[in-house]
Amino acid sequence: MLPTPSTSHVCFDRVYEPAEDSYLLLDTLASPSETAFLRDRFSGPVSPPPLVLEVGVGSGVVLAFVAANANSIFGRHDVLTLGTDINSFACKAAAQTVRNGIEEREIGRSVFLDVVNGDLATAVRPNTIDVFIFNPPYVPAQLPDISRHDEHNTIQDGKNVTSFEQDSYLLELSYAGGEDGMVVTNRMLEQIPEVLSEKRGVAYVLLCAQNKPEVVKQRIREWSAGWQAETVGSSGKKAGWEKLVIVRIWKSAD
Repeated sequence: MLPTPSTSHVCFDRVYEPAEDSYLLLDTLASPSETAFLRDRFSGPVSPPPLVLEVGVGSGVVLAFVAANANSIFGRHDVLTLGTDINSFACKAAAQTVRNGIEEREIGRSVFLDVVNGDLATAVRPNTIDVFIFNPPYVPAQLPDISRHDEHNTIQDGKNVTSFEQDSYLLELSYAGGEDGMVVTNRMLEQIPEVLSEKRGVAYVLLCAQNKPEVVKQRIREWSAGWQAETVGSSGKKAGWEKLVIVRIWKSAD
């Protein structure tokens, strides 16, 4: 098994703590079927380094895992990693997690670019991402009120720490997905065709049972000719919305 990056430096009062969903992503990306798929897609002596983007990095455990284990996953060291998160505290924590994970590798290090504080993938140039990873806020719960986001997203003047109200809001951002848990995910799905690189792009999106993954996959297949969506990871047979799946999204050659 590949090692899980340390997140001991992260304050989980305001940053999402790695849980079953995070570890399912790690297991899926490191599985024999997915490493074979990714190596085939990104191998070759003249193949440019793949650019990996994780949206909603949280603690950074998934992006750090990819960065630290690039050779095992992609069959090459020269992988570029980038993250985004709407939570500024998560951005700082995740950047440290990724740097720590890469520094533990003495040879063949991948390149960590940055973690950007922004909404989903709005800060990313079109058609530049080769591997997209998204563990969305998938719980069917009311979306947090973002009207005070800028105020909640920083330590307030005269204070040394965040307030309980701030921490609660920032954690809500990480799990509350609105109706059917799909409001944020649907926004991101709309961006995926524009974000992925045209020939090599592939996305991994986590869904729970209550998100209706079979319906989501069929929607993706109807985007336009060539789009495919398949379940490539699952948390097993669990009742209710807690059952999790990883859906791979990609476009086949014409």
